[in-house]
Amino acid sequence: MSKEKVALITAGGSGMGAAAARKLAEDGYHIAVLSSSGKGEALARELGGVGVTGSNLVNDDVKRLVDLAMERWGRIDALVNSAGHGPRAPILEISDEDWHKGMEVYFLSAVRPTRLVAPIMEAQGGGAIVNISTAWAFEPSPMFPTSAVARAGLASFTKIFADTYAPKNIRMNNVLPGWIDSLPATDERRDSVPMGRYGTAEEIAATVAFLLSEGAGYITGQNIRVDGGISRSV
Repeated sequence: MSKEKVALITAGGSGMGAAAARKLAEDGYHIAVLSSSGKGEALARELGGVGVTGSNLVNDDVKRLVDLAMERWGRIDALVNSAGHGPRAPILEISDEDWHKGMEVYFLSAVRPTRLVAPIMEAQGGGAIVNISTAWAFEPSPMFPTSAVARAGLASFTKIFADTYAPKNIRMNNVLPGWIDSLPATDERRDSVPMGRYGTAEEIAATVAFLLSEGAGYITGQNIRVDGGISRSV
């Protein structure tokens, strides 16, 4: 990179979020990580950055991460919105409370950091945001009902955000992982993938890093499938 840049990663203590933090640190970003387990704070220290132990379901915790990054570096160039796991059940057995929980975990967890970071990016002249979504947002499965429904909404939010903020040089895209090695492996799932294998968290991280880079400077409002060919839609 031609200048120092700063990246925030939410739900970054493990899995794809942690892989994204490591990749961005390798690429020269200063790293700030939020996770509820404490692993994100430890990872951030390992990478020479800063971390907060807290939840992306809590506005004050997200704000602590943003404030810490601004105090340390005075700018935020990249935001990676990862997420935890929401409720799962047969479609008509999901309670109102669990539908709301799914919306919190899979949708509002991306809206909250964006709401805080976008004005900072606008003031400094630009930035980029990537939401780690799911391949099942557009090919919904009964295995992941609250995820599929909430993240279909995230796709709409992303397009509206992109339309609104593109003139301000702020981009937003979604990465749609399929079966990734941070999930339990089964032969049935592996066999459903045309490439015949699970993807790796590092492959998702590499896609995230590209979408945050200057090389992706003309890409916004998109849903990028990284699923080994599972998706059939065009």
